[in-house]
Order: sequence, then C-alpha cells, then structure tokens
Amino acid sequence: MSHRIRVGVLRGGPSNEHEVSMASGAAVLAALRDRLHERYAAHDIVIDRSSTWFVDGVKTDPGDAAKRLDLAFNALHGAYGEDGKLQAFLEAHRLPFTGSGSLGSALGMSKVLSKKVFKDHGIRSPYFMTVSSALIHSDPEAAAHSLFESFMMPAIVKPASSGSSVGVTKVAYYDGLASALSEAAKHSDEVVIEEFIPGIEATCGVIEGFRGKELYALPPIEIRPKSSFFDYSAKYQGLSEEIVPASFSADLKMAVESLAAKIHRAFGLRHYSRSDFIIHPRRGIYALEVNTLPGLTGESLMPKALRAVGSDTAEFVDHLIALALAMAR
Repeated sequence: MSHRIRVGVLRGGPSNEHEVSMASGAAVLAALRDRLHERYAAHDIVIDRSSTWFVDGVKTDPGDAAKRLDLAFNALHGAYGEDGKLQAFLEAHRLPFTGSGSLGSALGMSKVLSKKVFKDHGIRSPYFMTVSSALIHSDPEAAAHSLFESFMMPAIVKPASSGSSVGVTKVAYYDGLASALSEAAKHSDEVVIEEFIPGIEATCGVIEGFRGKELYALPPIEIRPKSSFFDYSAKYQGLSEEIVPASFSADLKMAVESLAAKIHRAFGLRHYSRSDFIIHPRRGIYALEVNTLPGLTGESLMPKALRAVGSDTAEFVDHLIALALAMAR
C-alpha cells in the first residue's frame, strides 16, 4: 500500500460545545476509517476540557502532535477551535487544516464583529445592542432595566461569542430579561440583545470547489422549531422539524443561496460554511450568523443537506481534505 495521508481529527475542546464536537469528530473518523481508509491514516485527537491533547488516547504535546501529521481536520466547535486560536496555532506550525483561517474564524465567532461585516457589505441583519457581562454579573436587574428602557420586546438575548445556540433566550417581557442576561453572561464577556424578527427560520451551507463549482450552494433547509425558536434543545434533542430541501419558491431559494455565498465571501472564509437566516413575510431575508465550522453529527444540518443532493459525509470529508492539501502546495 502506498503512503497514506496522516490526518488528525481534532475534536472535543474546552468550550461548552465539547460533546457536540466529540460527535462531529466521531462522524469524520468513521468516514476516514471506513470508506476512505485506503487513502488516509486517521488519528483521533481529543482535546479535553482543560485543553490537554490526547493522540489516539496518549497525552501529547500539541507541537509534537502537529509534527506527526500531514493535515488536521478541525471538528471542534466554539471557543478555541472555532474562534481563530487553534487556527493561528496550526498556521504557525504550517500544518494544513480544514475550514477557515484564523481571521475569518475570529470574525465569524464574534456576533458583534459579524454585525459589522454584515453592515459593511449591505447584508440586512436584526438591530442589536451590547452589554458587558461584568455589568450583568454586578447587577443583572439594573442591566435589564437599562436595556428595557431602550429596547423593544420581544428580543433575543445571546452570548457575543458562542455557538450551537448555547445561552440563547427569547425574552417576551421584562420579567425574563434579567435571568436571560445572566444566562448569556455565563458564556461570553459580552452579551448581545437583538431584535426578534418573526418569520421562517432557514439555513444554507456552501462548499468551495464542489461538483465543479467555485462555490456550491447546498439546498436551503427550513427549520420549524417545536419551541418558540431554534435553541440548543431544538438543535440536538430533536425538538424541531427540518424540511430538506426547504419548501421555498424558486426565487426565495435562489435568494437564500446567493446570500449564503455572499456571506462566505464577505467574511473571507474558506472551504465551507453555513449561514442562518430569518425570513420575514414582508421585509424579506435577515442574516443571523455564519457558522465557520458547522456540526457534522447525525442530527446536524450540513449532513442532512448533503444527503439531499445525493452526497454524504465521506464524500464531503474527502473533498475538504483535498481542498486543504491543494492550498498548502
């Protein structure tokens, strides 16, 4: 057998999305060790909650791990793995890796910086304000009162840098605002309070160089939460109905796909991304956020969209590795 490419699948991490990342990484490892085993030698790199690295179960210095690999497949989510820190480490060690680089990752992870990118590129997004978590911790009722005087309810309260809808709450009245702020402040140094836009929730993934296209748009997915909005429970505990592909008109489908591609380019992302939207019945499409490392679990949206076009995780993983290696040449 010829030399196989040594791929380290990074999963776990110190963020509150540790378990989701473990599942995403497990899906990637399964693809590499099943259908792709003739080309790739897969190594399971688990980063625990204290940021200690384990390569195939053995505690390993991160720098030593990087020297043993030809490529890193980044299956981390949230802080460290998705915010540019890990990407900067891999860039410094000149190790090719899947997903966006350090700058694009940092922009996508910060909801405040994301809002600036949206505005600079003429992409409509809900109105928002920010408040420091330190202020919330010191007096959540005072913070709530100040925001309530200047912000119309209902609203969405969320951490400024977190994913998988962790710490996100829909607030309809003043009574729930202080507790929502306190919950969001647990997960970030800053909290965003955002205008609630009623409408249809949708998401759309894009992949570079897939099926002969410069930027291939996967079919949009329509999300119908069984709760009032698409929170963490709806995402990972089956508390939502996902229509794949979405039951949109041809014009709306094209508009969502075009906007997902525009966002990918505006943030300077690479390889793939998935953008989330809300579609107001009269005012049109609002961008909510971009996911630079969308989940790859069995319940995740990206694999569902891949299956809708006759693809699967193995083809996707193989394609991403090829992209990362081509960039490194």
